[in-house]
Amino acid sequence: MDNPVFQRIKDDVTENDVVLFMKGTPVFPQCGFSAAVVQVMSHLGVKFKGINVLEDPGLRQGIKDYSSWPTIPQLYVKGEFVGGCDIIREMFESGELQELLQTKGVEVRADA
Repeated sequence: MDNPVFQRIKDDVTENDVVLFMKGTPVFPQCGFSAAVVQVMSHLGVKFKGINVLEDPGLRQGIKDYSSWPTIPQLYVKGEFVGGCDIIREMFESGELQELLQTKGVEVRADA
């Protein structure tokens, strides 16, 4: 893996249980899709690391190449790419997201 951006992404998704590559920050999302995923994660009470791709054009393109997924946000759980906004929203509504998080050993709020 000689791509330094890929290495950085790999380190982030390996060192943090839940990582959201997004536009903006969890406190100030800069796109509606990123905001929607932040809202889902907050509702579930899941701690996650938000990474702002707008601060780094190399990362913004790199994360798309890394996951072979064309859009942002992108959610990773325990190093595994889960999906973008629509997938996260659907998984949340069906209860699948909560299940996945718990299976992976990520704490979810009991009343979520």
